[in-house]
Formats: sequence, structure tokens, C-alpha cells
Amino acid sequence: MVHKNTRPSVADIRAMKARGEMISMLYVTTLDEAAAADAAGVHMLSIEARFFSPAMREAAGRCFVQVGLPFGQYGDNVTAEDYLRAAFHFQKMGGDSFYCAASFDIQKTLCDNHVPIVAHVGMNPNIVTWTGWRAVGKTASEARRVWDHVKKLEAIGAFGAELEVVPDKLGAFISKNTPLIMLGMGAGPGADAQYLFAEDVLGCTDGHKPRHAKTYRNFAAEYARLQTERIAAFGEFVADVNSGAYPAPQHNVPMDDGEFASFKAGLGL
Repeated sequence: MVHKNTRPSVADIRAMKARGEMISMLYVTTLDEAAAADAAGVHMLSIEARFFSPAMREAAGRCFVQVGLPFGQYGDNVTAEDYLRAAFHFQKMGGDSFYCAASFDIQKTLCDNHVPIVAHVGMNPNIVTWTGWRAVGKTASEARRVWDHVKKLEAIGAFGAELEVVPDKLGAFISKNTPLIMLGMGAGPGADAQYLFAEDVLGCTDGHKPRHAKTYRNFAAEYARLQTERIAAFGEFVADVNSGAYPAPQHNVPMDDGEFASFKAGLGL
């Protein structure tokens, strides 16, 4: 069993960046995905609070786990105290850092209380209504806004930021010129970490597959095959029940004939 003292820490992840080591990261939702990521040597996992539990932490093994704190329509956190309480709750379960897409003042409160937070820079799905689903930072003025956002996060003491769908040149420049751990999602090879969703990697994306996603297996076809087999198995069970083929003698609990006769005699039968 992996003890918390042997798992990677914030200091370890920062040291990886300092050494120029590439960091792999996956968003997972199941125990099987977390365990597979650990076995495969994935460095970091992103797990939403609704999926995180002591069992998920154990399954994640040696992976550094970022827990996503519920934000906006996805949760009930509103005040800085709400977020701080949530962070401490999941910290007790073994969360290593905490994704927080709330305002700077809320993020700063967490940082002031020594909570390692990961913010969001670039195209942010949480507030996409303001930008649309597009790359952010392709113009000089927009790139400057992304840069300034990162500098504000540095100033409040953030641990890192998800850097989503920005030009590769900008992603590399920012990652090289900030102490923050920049978790790249469509931010080019120069980001500190390469971050994908397990569903995209496994080929079972539900809905739109982003441009930066790469698929390594076709789980969608396997799931479809398994569902076909599941339906067939259930159908055979129904047929056996209807025909009397199930249960067969080997499925039943036997009773000695004499004992059964004594039972009925006791009832006066």
C-alpha cells in the first residue's frame, strides 16, 4: 500500500519542472481508470470531487491527485469559506492539490491557508459563454491577457494552472517564464504537463472530441460488444426461466426426504 509520505508532493512536482521532466496527467472518473493510470506510471490525475473517495485515493496509488472543487452550476460552493471547507475535507481524504475556478479573492483565501490550488487559464469551459469554444491567445492583446492572468496567479501563491487551448508558442513561453506548473490541454509540447481525459485516450468520448485529444484504444466498440453480449445473456436467462430450465438441480438446496416428511407430519399433513 502506498503511504502518503511516499506519494509525490507539491515539492516533487515542482522539482520535475525544474529538471525539465515532462509530466503526464489524466482526468479519470473510475477506480479502474485510476488504478490503470497508477500501473502505467501516469504522474498526475485530475479527479472531480464527486468521484473522489478514500477508495479512489487508494486506487490512484503513487499518482499525484488534483481534486476538482465543485464550481458554479456544478456544486454548492459559493463563498471562500465554502471552498476552504471543501478543500480541507478532500485534503483529509488524500487530495494533493485542488482545482479552483472561482474568483481571485477566493483562490487567494485558499492560498493564504496553504492549500495548493490549480487555477484555469486560456479557454475555460466553466465560463465559455464569454469566449465561445475557441482557442484563446491568438492575438497579441489576448495573449497579454492570458499572461497577466498567470502573473496574478503567481502573486496570490497558486501552485499551478490548467492551460487550455492556447497557441503552442504562447504555451511554451508562459511555461518557461513562470514557477507555476502549467498543465497543458491543447497548449503545445512546451507546457509542463500534457493533460488528457481518459475517455479520449480510451476512445469512448461522450460528445465532442477536442482537437488536442489523442485516442489510443477503441473502448466504444468494446463497450458496444459487451452490451450486445449482456443483452444476449439476459435474454437466455429469461428463456430459461420461462422454459423451466433454470433453476436446475445443481442450483437448488437439497433436503433429506425423511426430514421433509417429519416437517409435514408436524403440520399435520
